[in-house]
Amino acid sequence: MSWKWKWLAIFAAAALALGACGQSKQTAGTEKESSNQTAVEKQEKPNEEEKAENEKEEAEVDYAAAFSEALAELEKAKQGGAVDFGKVENIYKEKLQPLVQKRDAEFEDTLDQHITTALTAGKDGSLEPLVVKQIFDKLMQKVFYTTIKHEFTEAEEHWANKEEVKEELEEAKAFYAILQSTVEKRDAAYGTKLVDAINGAFAQLEQAVQNDDALSFALGKQVVDKTLMKTFYLASGALPHGYAAKAAAEAKENGEDAKVEQAEGWAFYQSVYPYMKRHAAEEADYILKQFDLQTDVKTLDPKAVNHAFVRGWAKVALHEYEESKENWGQDKSVITALEGALFINMIEQDIKTLLGDKAYTDLNEQATRYLEAAKAKNKAEGDKWLPQIEAALQQVIEKAK
Repeated sequence: MSWKWKWLAIFAAAALALGACGQSKQTAGTEKESSNQTAVEKQEKPNEEEKAENEKEEAEVDYAAAFSEALAELEKAKQGGAVDFGKVENIYKEKLQPLVQKRDAEFEDTLDQHITTALTAGKDGSLEPLVVKQIFDKLMQKVFYTTIKHEFTEAEEHWANKEEVKEELEEAKAFYAILQSTVEKRDAAYGTKLVDAINGAFAQLEQAVQNDDALSFALGKQVVDKTLMKTFYLASGALPHGYAAKAAAEAKENGEDAKVEQAEGWAFYQSVYPYMKRHAAEEADYILKQFDLQTDVKTLDPKAVNHAFVRGWAKVALHEYEESKENWGQDKSVITALEGALFINMIEQDIKTLLGDKAYTDLNEQATRYLEAAKAKNKAEGDKWLPQIEAALQQVIEKAK
């Protein structure tokens, strides 16, 4: 291993160790996200005036333009050009870092440290510029993703003030616009309709605000959230176009380029790792180990990574259905029923590959029927479909071993 990759392995190891502290904050979508205040409450809470001032400052920053400008500079490395890391650092510190630090505090994450370390390493030449670009790009995408979650939470907490809710929703849409190209790439690669799903969900959210329908809003935000998670999964661990598969194939030709793709897979995975870790720790940590840059990329096993993802998401779906059953008759039961269905959809193609098209069609139909029963509070109907869903998911888990 060359000296620059030794340095990168050290960076990755530190990042993975530090990243573990963020696990508890990536909550299941229906758990009240006000728990995200844990880290903030350790500091003096800002008064309303200070909060308003902070929001005003945020509104004045064009995050999309700053992100694009930084990426354009980092992209020069692709053509063999010199990257002005000082320029990128200035853009980051002046425009992006405050947002990153706020999400770090809210979700107990360490993204600012990872990004700052990578930029410093790129500047002093100890880290390959293309790897720096991938780390910066994908970790900033995680910041924008968690900021969408933040805006949704703010909207729900201020539900009585519909003007404020509309503002929060517009901000969420603005941050999604930055991520949309990543979603479009997955649609092009897999023939999915993720962009349509998210656009439809935002339309539902706007209608929910207009109708003062808090449950519809909660369901719409889950579609946005889980569709973005599916995007990150397709980018990192799905077959045949995830970065685990790309890195493994490239390793046969060019080890240096393969390491860049391994880093890209690692960075994409950061957005979903904490969620999976909560309910499928063995699978989550296995995937993390495979993407770890201390792992020889030639030993990276894309099929094993994919199967770990499938088992992990199936276990997460089972947890959502358990939550739904425990909260029957409440809004939370409906929301978690939808989440379970969305996690099943997340591995649609994998289920078809493992068990056949009919198995997925049947499971999807069962999930739909159960969701309808939860909405109608029809316990007899729910009890009819839930065991079938659980049995099918267990079969998926077994088949993916």
